[in-house]
Amino acid sequence: MDPVVPPTPQLSDVASSYVRALIMSGALPPGTRVRPEMIAERLGISTTPAREALQALRAEGFLDLEPRKGFQVAPLSGDDIRDLFRVQALISAELAARAAEHARPEDIARLEAIQDELTVAASRSDLDAVERLNHRFHREINLLARSRKITWAIALVTRYVPRQFYASIPGWPESTVEDHGAVLDAIRAHDPAAARAAIERHIAHAGELLASHFDERIQSASVIDDAMTGERTAASTG
Repeated sequence: MDPVVPPTPQLSDVASSYVRALIMSGALPPGTRVRPEMIAERLGISTTPAREALQALRAEGFLDLEPRKGFQVAPLSGDDIRDLFRVQALISAELAARAAEHARPEDIARLEAIQDELTVAASRSDLDAVERLNHRFHREINLLARSRKITWAIALVTRYVPRQFYASIPGWPESTVEDHGAVLDAIRAHDPAAARAAIERHIAHAGELLASHFDERIQSASVIDDAMTGERTAASTG
């Protein structure tokens, strides 16, 4: 049997993911204008899929379309991010509980191998590897749950996580290593309740790190804007 090859992502989906991650990480603060031409240039694509991406993000609530101004980043706060992660935590908790029930010795060994690699990557500050291995660890757990519909639901929620920026958030690599250990212990013990609680704590913790990072970044941008406004006012009256 030929291996199943995943479909190539549409360019508009790639662009949507890119802009969504910039927004969620605070790199594009609320109110920032986002032009299709800018996104197309950064990603090396035409403006058509870039414009389609921005329209899709508008439908998701990440962008507003202002008359004569174009697309702007919609209001977003750290509390909004915390809410998204609360939803993710609830769904992931159910998947982890089921995984703890179904996990076989070879499944546990596979999770342990991934976690060992992740620990080494974190010790070397290899953030790309940490992010990639974190994704693999959670994907393995989700597949072990043997629930296609819940796995489909978690895929919808986790699309809002800015994976390509997450590993650079202070404290995230270290917390990932530590939190995964508790999840793995619960799955080894085939303890659904412990697995549920451990992964809820882990994802809530991850969400708090991202939300705090977002709030700090937005606050810094606000302070800079206020300072620049003050300088312009002083220059015009001087």
